[in-house]
Amino acid sequence: MNSVPILPGSTIGILGGGQLGRMTAMAAREMGYRVRALDPDANSASRYLVEEHLQASFEDADAAERLARESDVVTIEIEKVGIHCLERAAAFAPTRPGAKLLHIVQDRALQKAFLSGKGFPLGDYRTIATQAELGAALSELGGRTFVKVARGGYDGRGQFETETANDAAAAFAALGGERCVVEKALPIEMEISVMCARSPSGEIAVYPPAQNHHVDRILAWSALPAAIPDALRQQAEEIGREVALALGVEGLLCLELFVVAGALLLNEVAPRPHNSYHATVVGCGTSQFEQHVRAICDLPLGSVEVVRPAAIANLLGDLWVDGKTPAFDRALAHPGVRLHLYGKTGAKPGRKMGHLSATAATTAEATQLVQAAVATLQPGSLQPT
Repeated sequence: MNSVPILPGSTIGILGGGQLGRMTAMAAREMGYRVRALDPDANSASRYLVEEHLQASFEDADAAERLARESDVVTIEIEKVGIHCLERAAAFAPTRPGAKLLHIVQDRALQKAFLSGKGFPLGDYRTIATQAELGAALSELGGRTFVKVARGGYDGRGQFETETANDAAAAFAALGGERCVVEKALPIEMEISVMCARSPSGEIAVYPPAQNHHVDRILAWSALPAAIPDALRQQAEEIGREVALALGVEGLLCLELFVVAGALLLNEVAPRPHNSYHATVVGCGTSQFEQHVRAICDLPLGSVEVVRPAAIANLLGDLWVDGKTPAFDRALAHPGVRLHLYGKTGAKPGRKMGHLSATAATTAEATQLVQAAVATLQPGSLQPT
């Protein structure tokens, strides 16, 4: 495919101004690009890092058009952008990823049907639209399941865990009577992710898998590279490459996978930078954010080599006890630890406010180091002397 590179000095429009947009904007500006962003929040994380910040809904097609008219390429940092907005933007600038891909990915049911239809390995699941269908699905799957709204929901929101078919009424009511995907609980040995980059010219680069750990369905820490056998690493990277090709992604695509009985099962995909690859900023030849810019601008993709093992730990709003800033000096006293805050206002429990990163000689050492650093910030930990 012939494509013209979008060179530094051009303008990148981002639909979404959250932390992923912020860090993409930082990488883009370092490379010499101008950046504009659209977000409903007037004080989004990207607000003071972009040339223009359009405060508008992700369903506002007129605003999306305005963003595109003044941009040389448009991308996303969040999936919940109206398809009609992306279609409108595409009339004025390349949109990477495109509306067709986003239509599939932002709906869990469509996404799973697409991936299953292409032969990718998935856990057992059902799609339901009524309480009766939910009850039947719970009976068929048996035992513990996770019921997830088909559209929306993240960091554990829009989900309901069930134990028996008797939970159907409670689950359906709790999720607002919406269409849902019902997933059978799996004996997961490890959670990993794979990040792929694909340019409009067709070049593909795949990062080594990252190992992830969730608490209350929110990513607590992630380490790169994952401590898995080479055969499993190669299989994960190949699945990532094949899914990226099947979807025709332009930009980034992150796959979340489960290791079950030594085999890989695909959970879900996201066509954007991802929390589980923040460690690339300190550990890889090219960060995921620079890679995102390279991919959407059709520049040569950067090295995905892990130069030094790295890990990150998320900092949630729970740490801002009584509105006080955590004692980050304690965390930064650990050699090799760095602080990354997202510039958000209003810390709330469960809200991602930033993360710590650490590098070390091995993945295990980096993980232990970042966990030790974040532990010093927990309520009740020792006060600095």
